[in-house]
Amino acid sequence: MNKFPIWPEGTVSDQGEIPALTPYLLQSDKPLAAVIVFPGGGYEYRADHEGHPVAEWLNDIGLHAFVLDYRVAPNRHPIPLNDAKRAIRTVRSRAAEFGIDPSRVGILGFSAGGHLASTAGTHYDAGDTANVDPIERESSRPDLMVLCYPVISLGEYRHHGSLVNLLGEDAPQELRDSLSSELQVTADTPPTFLWHTANDEAVPVQNSLMFSQALSAYGVPFELHVYEQGKHGLGLAYDHPEAHTWTLNCGNWLNRRGFVEELSPVEE
Repeated sequence: MNKFPIWPEGTVSDQGEIPALTPYLLQSDKPLAAVIVFPGGGYEYRADHEGHPVAEWLNDIGLHAFVLDYRVAPNRHPIPLNDAKRAIRTVRSRAAEFGIDPSRVGILGFSAGGHLASTAGTHYDAGDTANVDPIERESSRPDLMVLCYPVISLGEYRHHGSLVNLLGEDAPQELRDSLSSELQVTADTPPTFLWHTANDEAVPVQNSLMFSQALSAYGVPFELHVYEQGKHGLGLAYDHPEAHTWTLNCGNWLNRRGFVEELSPVEE
């Protein structure tokens, strides 16, 4: 299936891009879990290696997958977050069509896409049951999150480029705090898998450490893996001597969360 827009006709970015989902669906005689992928790119672009290959890996471990083309700079907050919420609602709204279990819809983000995922996981709502648009009646709460070397905080350990692209140079502190996900965790925040490298020079590992600490404080299930060495932006990290194990660890965690089943991708 080709990519499809998530908003009514005419919704485009400042560059003329249409916010859209690209589905990667599996054959199954029963509903399966799904994961929506948010590639990174500092809210400036969307990194190709953190999109299509990741969806194929999710297929390989038995999950439906979608890659979201969310809007980036010069579009600013709340536009990317609105796209993320709409994507989650859309997948739930079309669950029967896609063969998805609407109670098992997760999100996965890299770097700034990890920030988008973490904000979607801390700024969700139950949907508007009175809305004329059936998609908007669905909950935007993800059932779990996978955060890969994520931007979490817009404070001391921020990735400055992501902050500027999302909010501008002079964003008020209250807004920065509201989008610093370590400050927005509650007991209802979805279970989370995180991984990072300790010497990440672009997005300090403190981002994952602070989010994990907040999850722990509220009793939210989480798993954190920190690898000693590795540059930022590793993606699936298949060629990295240590970090390549993140996909195995994540797959095992998804299995324990009741998400993973073994199936083959749909033949084209």
